[in-house]
Amino acid sequence: MQYTDLQQYQQQQQAIKDLQKYHDPEHLWECILAFQGYEFQTVSGLPFTYQLKKGRNGELTKELWIDRRKNSKSLAWSSVMKAFEKTAGKPMVPRPKALGDIRGVSYLYGMFYQFGLIEIPSKHEDLK
Repeated sequence: MQYTDLQQYQQQQQAIKDLQKYHDPEHLWECILAFQGYEFQTVSGLPFTYQLKKGRNGELTKELWIDRRKNSKSLAWSSVMKAFEKTAGKPMVPRPKALGDIRGVSYLYGMFYQFGLIEIPSKHEDLK
């Protein structure tokens, strides 16, 4: 089944509400699923999207493929979770590295802001 733009938007908004209410890995995963292909931005304004990798059995794995240039970068679920642990209480996060020394943290920073998990300084509020 293919979603219309409105249906996809509603699904994304519901996933965000649920994530903010429950703040757990299961609801983070639902947000990750809902936002595949959505165009986020890094702090420096570079656009990126992600897709989830499929395993040998055809099911989705918890590995995000960040697509910003010709070459995609892999982002492991363990890295996502390491940064997610620092988002309890919707903290002010002044820069990506404040989430931890994590590979791909600049992408997680933009995603977590969009998901409503973190506050960011006003100089960065133009992130999508």
